[in-house]
Amino acid sequence: MRLNELWNRILYGHAGITELQFLNAEINAWLQSKHHRDMITAREYYLGKQDIRNKKRLVYDENGQPSELNNAPNNIILDNKVDDLVDQKANYLLAKPIDVQCDAELDDIFNNRFNRQLKNVGRDAIIGGVGYLIPYIDGEGNFKLKKALPENILPFWADDEHTILDAFIYMYPIEVYGAGSIKTIIHKVEYYTREGVQYYIWNHLGLEVDKDREAQPHYMEGEEPRSWKHVPLIPFKRNSAELSIILQVKSLQDALNTLMSNFADNMQEDIRSTILVIKNYAGEDLNGFRQKLATYGAIKVESIDGVEGDVEALKIEVDASNYETILKMLKRSIVENGRGFDAKDERMSNNPNQMNIQSMYSDIDLDANDMESEFQASLELLMEFISEYKGQTITAQFIFNRDLPINQGEVINNCKNSVGIISRETIIANHPWTLDTEEELKRLDEEERTHMGDFVVGGAEDGNKVLDK
Repeated sequence: MRLNELWNRILYGHAGITELQFLNAEINAWLQSKHHRDMITAREYYLGKQDIRNKKRLVYDENGQPSELNNAPNNIILDNKVDDLVDQKANYLLAKPIDVQCDAELDDIFNNRFNRQLKNVGRDAIIGGVGYLIPYIDGEGNFKLKKALPENILPFWADDEHTILDAFIYMYPIEVYGAGSIKTIIHKVEYYTREGVQYYIWNHLGLEVDKDREAQPHYMEGEEPRSWKHVPLIPFKRNSAELSIILQVKSLQDALNTLMSNFADNMQEDIRSTILVIKNYAGEDLNGFRQKLATYGAIKVESIDGVEGDVEALKIEVDASNYETILKMLKRSIVENGRGFDAKDERMSNNPNQMNIQSMYSDIDLDANDMESEFQASLELLMEFISEYKGQTITAQFIFNRDLPINQGEVINNCKNSVGIISRETIIANHPWTLDTEEELKRLDEEERTHMGDFVVGGAEDGNKVLDK
């Protein structure tokens, strides 16, 4: 059943539940869903809050019960590759300002602040599978965009392709001071429909109406309440499936952290890298063989024929080359599965040609192609909100400038070799040092007029004729 159908049934009393009950049920299901947990996990892994932080050294007693080993090295090493992948992808596609070719003057909207905001939304899309912008009109009547974290947005889609919104919930935590000036966290809930916004507070009892804020329209035009033609939420998807980067690399990232931490443990475990074999030594009975061995690093051995006691050392060597091989494999797998690039790739050494560079960036290009296609559709929706705000139909074309490294010497030589084959404008446009093609053409023309000077033509019988170019 579509959400608008359910609302109609709620409105006429045929749904069996109230709208508030429906929202409570949806929020509870959303907070407990795997999709929402994946978003939270992806954000935490990006920020370095990874599972390795909970690492403990465990041993098992004779009953098979685990217990923590407190007197042994317990290194927690985090080599965060998730943030590398996220920042690589966001900067590759969105670090350079996008070119906006528009039939109206929109410098008040498409400026450096917008480019920064779009890159941050792109980072959210990689982390959570989708990023969001909420369009609104501020108190001074200006068109603005607010970025919302994907883990704070519960969208209600009208179609299976997730292209048409019926409504959405924006749920976010804020700090407030309660009794005794104690700071606590509460969760505000903004419920956006096609008609306007309703405000609630979420607590352990569920939703309750926010008494400090009344329901409002989307925006005011003078004294008149107005609503957008669309539900005011613009999703920017990483891909059509809205998949988070964490689904591709979490197990590999965990394995990398665990391996590095265990290697450090083994290198520091100086006494426990040697097991003592004790012969004919009367002493305490070492109950729980495996537990005592891990704790004391010793084995009690009794001699049958009464030979004098002795101690022998069984040395355990830690082969660092084994760890190094697996570490390299894990790091390469993270890059490949996450569709990133390795800046230390051998193909980047010894003045690589452009084909090698493009080959190294082929995986990240796949993700960028999907992401750019989704972002183009989102920017088209953004233009509908801007057109509605401006009161006229405005069209725009958005050109993404990817941050792909180039072999400048090779490209410059190709430009020089293309003189006389293609136009000067095309050559200048593809030169790596060109910032503005039209401005560069004007400078060249000015330099030619300045430096050509005068030249003399004609013969002695006619006299010298001086022509100015």
